[in-house]
Formats: sequence, C-alpha cells, structure tokens
Amino acid sequence: MNVERFALPLSRPLETAAGVIEEREGFLVEVDVDGTTGVGEATPLPGWTESLADCEAALRDVPGPVAAIEGDRLDGRPAARHGVSLAVLDARARAAGRPLYRHLGGPTDRRRVPVNATVGDGTPAETAAAAGRAVDDGYPAVKVKVGARSLSADLERLVAVRERCPDVELRADANGAWDTATAERGFDALAPPDVAFVEQPLVAANLAGHADLRGGSVGVALDEGLLEHGIESVVETGAADVVVCKPMALGGVDAARRVAVRAREAGLEAVVTTTIDGAVARAGAVHLAASLPDVGACGLATGDRLAADLRPDVAPVEDGSVAVPQGKGNIPPP
Repeated sequence: MNVERFALPLSRPLETAAGVIEEREGFLVEVDVDGTTGVGEATPLPGWTESLADCEAALRDVPGPVAAIEGDRLDGRPAARHGVSLAVLDARARAAGRPLYRHLGGPTDRRRVPVNATVGDGTPAETAAAAGRAVDDGYPAVKVKVGARSLSADLERLVAVRERCPDVELRADANGAWDTATAERGFDALAPPDVAFVEQPLVAANLAGHADLRGGSVGVALDEGLLEHGIESVVETGAADVVVCKPMALGGVDAARRVAVRAREAGLEAVVTTTIDGAVARAGAVHLAASLPDVGACGLATGDRLAADLRPDVAPVEDGSVAVPQGKGNIPPP
C-alpha cells in the first residue's frame, strides 16, 4: 500500500471548532486488490476525525488493506479508514468494470445528483441576495447558517430568503448553537417561512432534546449528533427526521452507506455531505449519494472551497446538480 501526503490551499479560510484552517492536508492511498489498483483519500478534519498525525500513523501501520477495513484495526481513525476503504472499493469496482455507485448497489444509470447551496452569515439583504444567486444558478435547496446572531435576527434573514426565493427548499444549520428554549421558539417561528429542517439545532450530546423538537412542520437533522451517538441511538431515541452523512467522518463511503440505508429503513431521510475534501473523496461522496434512490439535495457542491485540487473536477456542479462519474471505479486514472 502506498501513502502520499498532500496539502490543498483553500479559496477562503474554513472556521471550525478547532480553529481556522487555511489548507486541507491529507493522504492519497493506493492499494492493490487481486491485481487491480485502487486509489482513496484520507483527509482528516480537526473536531470531526482523528488528527493528521494519527491518520498518517494508522495508514502506515496497515499490513493489508482488505483485512484492515474488514476488521477493527482502523476503529477510531475514520479518515484513515475512509482512505483505505475507498481505495479498496475503487479497485473492486474497476475490476468489475462498473462505476462505484453501481458497485455500491445503486441504479443502472444515474447521471446527476441534486445539491444544495450553503449561505453563510450576513444581513437579511446579503443573505437573500446570496440565496437568490444560488436559485438563479439552479440550486433546488439553500442551507442558511444560523446561530451566530440572535434568533430574531436569523428569522429576519430566513424570511428575507423566502421572500426572494418563494419556491426553493429552505434549510437552516445551527451547528449546535441554540439552547433548548431558543430552539423551541425557533421551530415555532420557522414554520411560516417554510423551513424544511434545522440541522443540529442543539449540542450533539442532547439526543432527548432533539427528539422533543420533532413533530411539527420543521424537521430535525442531525450531523454532529449522528457522529457522536451513531445511527442506532438516533433511531431508538427518535431524535431526527434527517441524518447528515459525512463519509470522511463516518469512516468511509461503505460505512456511510450503511448508516444511510439504516436511516431509510427507520423512515428517516439521509443526505450526503463532504468535509471540504479533495476530488477523490468528493467523487466518492457523489457515488454514495448516487447509490441512494430518490436522494434529496446533498452538500456536494464544495469543490470551489479549494484553490487547488488533486485532480481536475471529475464531478462538476451545474444547474443545481452534480455530475456522477460514469467510468470504472471512483474516478478515471490521471
């Protein structure tokens, strides 16, 4: 197994709970499975996965890629497991002569997946203008970041978006910023502008609080909460209407697909997003989404967050959807 380190500069800094990131560092992983080469990507993100150093140590300690992902050797190191498992899946799909999404069990022919646009913090006018540009570009859904301002200020922003974009699917992402009382008021207030769901309204630990928020016209989506508790706990506690599946944080495209399938079995929706990954991992996330029937708009339009990439974009976004690679495996060889 070959492991090659890379660093990709961001087009604009990424603010995380662990600090501001100006580049995405990770590893390309190349494996041989029964004579066929596969390539994966391990790009850890502080606060979501293991550290870069722990990821590298885990990758360089893998005796055999297939055994590593079928056993527990990479438990607790999701980015490392993502890299190895994607490389193995790539090799197996190539050997089978089919695109990865079909190898995962997806439909015979899936050309595009709908994607959402993300709008950051700003005044009501700025937020509405950004959402309007996204809708003009064909995006079927817009996710607005909330929680940095007061609830009333965020409500003004969401109402402004709805007035500017009457037909778009409107989502909000609080990143766990609200307390219970704020969330309860928020869910009541967000019904009139027809917000589809709020992503991570409360802190990840509070599954019971998320369960209590459900039942109205505004849904609950879990992101960090899914990662912290796992899909079985989310299902058992009735804590979500939607789960947000990040393959890099969940330990691989295969692991994320198991989560998405389990969620759907329980009557929940599942959407796929990236952690601002390079082209190899981003393509894997697109294949994952393409393998899910009737998937909603996913957070896959993230390639523009990188000033440089591992490959020319193999899954370009156009008119509110992302192209699904149709060659053998994950992406064509360079």
